[in-house]
Amino acid sequence: MQQQQLENFRAWFDDYVAAFYGPDEYVNANLKMKEEHSRRTRDEMLYLARELGLDAKTTRTAETIALFHDIGRFEQFIRHGTYNDGRSVDHCLLALEVLEETKVLAPLEEDERQLIQRAIEYHGLRQLPDHLDGQCLLLAKLIRDADKLDIFFTVIGYYADHRDNPEKFMLEIEFPDEPWYSAGVVEGVLAGRRIDYSELRTWNDARLLQLGWVYDINFAAALKRIRQRGFLQMIIDFLPQTEDIERVKNKIFAYVDAGIEQQDAENRN
Repeated sequence: MQQQQLENFRAWFDDYVAAFYGPDEYVNANLKMKEEHSRRTRDEMLYLARELGLDAKTTRTAETIALFHDIGRFEQFIRHGTYNDGRSVDHCLLALEVLEETKVLAPLEEDERQLIQRAIEYHGLRQLPDHLDGQCLLLAKLIRDADKLDIFFTVIGYYADHRDNPEKFMLEIEFPDEPWYSAGVVEGVLAGRRIDYSELRTWNDARLLQLGWVYDINFAAALKRIRQRGFLQMIIDFLPQTEDIERVKNKIFAYVDAGIEQQDAENRN
């Protein structure tokens, strides 16, 4: 991919997303949230690329993946009025449909086009397929980490806005804002298990799932970013202050610290 092709993709993204906005303020607010998320995920991808010392060509490919990773979300919300894949469509597969129908990736060589498509297809899976290797595995891991880094930022603002001004909150709420959480979700996080979306019943369950994302972070640079920005403590502060949550906090913080220390030790050796 050449720099000019990347510039074309940036311009195409702007035009594509702009066409979805209309007179409905609720729809526009939800579309804007995903548009801004896509741009910030791109920024997080560039941060990871710098930290990992990726070459310019790989970095351009990675940026394109980040910018387009949620390109199916806009059509999803217009069609179904939700970002919940279980109640609508798989947004990753819908993204592939959009990319195919618009032919936006057509100028690229076939191998690079497939790398972008596979990374986008796999970014929302509970876990990556075992058969991936090489550039495909690297890019798939990168978009999963970059995506999570910005979702942490996004949901913290989301929770704060709802808490401070629930009457004017304009974004979709997928789960009831109840004061309880599911014991099975707590147990899963404590066991180091990836929580399935179908297990969630309340916003607190969603917060616990988000804390458990640290088990699926691939790069120490992403773990450091999470720790430096205080994302985990901010999410914990929205949860009930119980012994269960304290145990979750201790488990999660210890896992992050150990992951960073292990990577630092490997780098020294």
